[in-house]
Amino acid sequence: MKGARQRLIISGYGGFVAGSIVWQALRSDQWDLYALTLTAPAEEQERFHVLPFDLCDVNRTRQVIADIRPDAVIHTAALADIDYCQTHQEEAERVNVGVTRELAQLCGDIGAKLILCSTDSVFDGVQGLYTEVDAPHPVNFYAETKVRAEEAVREHVEGGVIARLSLVMGLPVLGAGNSFLAKMIASLAQGEQVKFPANEIRTPVDVITVGRALLEIAAGPFAGILHLAGSTRLDRYEMACQIAERLGHSRDRVLATDSNAMAGRAPRPNDASLDNAKARRILRTPMRTLMDGFDLVMQTKEEQERAA
Repeated sequence: MKGARQRLIISGYGGFVAGSIVWQALRSDQWDLYALTLTAPAEEQERFHVLPFDLCDVNRTRQVIADIRPDAVIHTAALADIDYCQTHQEEAERVNVGVTRELAQLCGDIGAKLILCSTDSVFDGVQGLYTEVDAPHPVNFYAETKVRAEEAVREHVEGGVIARLSLVMGLPVLGAGNSFLAKMIASLAQGEQVKFPANEIRTPVDVITVGRALLEIAAGPFAGILHLAGSTRLDRYEMACQIAERLGHSRDRVLATDSNAMAGRAPRPNDASLDNAKARRILRTPMRTLMDGFDLVMQTKEEQERAA
């Protein structure tokens, strides 16, 4: 029926990116939302349903997809700790590849659109400013699993989307998740120094923009690979220095490190920056500069606090 809301599944609810997607989707009347989670309790509201279960439970996953018959699925759930994945490869394979492959097959069977949240880490970091046509070349096991997850989407879902996210910056808007900015603000407020790698060049994108872009993709006709990245390219140390100064602290509070010189850690790509020209061309959602994205994050936090 014309004007009817679409059914949208978001996996990984309780995480950083999924929280932004859900928060923003609830502010429109476009979606009936179904949030799949390992960490949040069951919840039932008008237009919002939280379903707690393990996506590795294939039978449960199949039943959920069959019952909901979503128009679109945004798949954010993953094991994303690079060092953990390197030392727990069987688990990383099961979660990052196996779950994605199962979702891809199910979405392909019912004609649902699947949007996989992938990563800039699929590249080796030699070239930098990677475009959507550049071939992945992972340097750690986490990135290998994301490359295979991308392959599963391409194989099983006609009209599927691979959204490669650059370093995501922001504060949790729903749930918790892993926010480097939240940890940085807390450490600086306590008078501590913070450490960031100067060897890692990225194109950080704010979590509010990511949520908006993923919802726009879910509602639109785009299919294929898209890089969701900010419009500022810089190393993570300089990024932290600029954020510290914006927060009123001296950049001396930020210490430079080299992530590839630390013992016991999986290798990282040095320059995993992404070219966002395609996203800027096809999306209404703007890809922001570092400071514009930071300001949007802080404005959203203030908006939430006023509404609380």
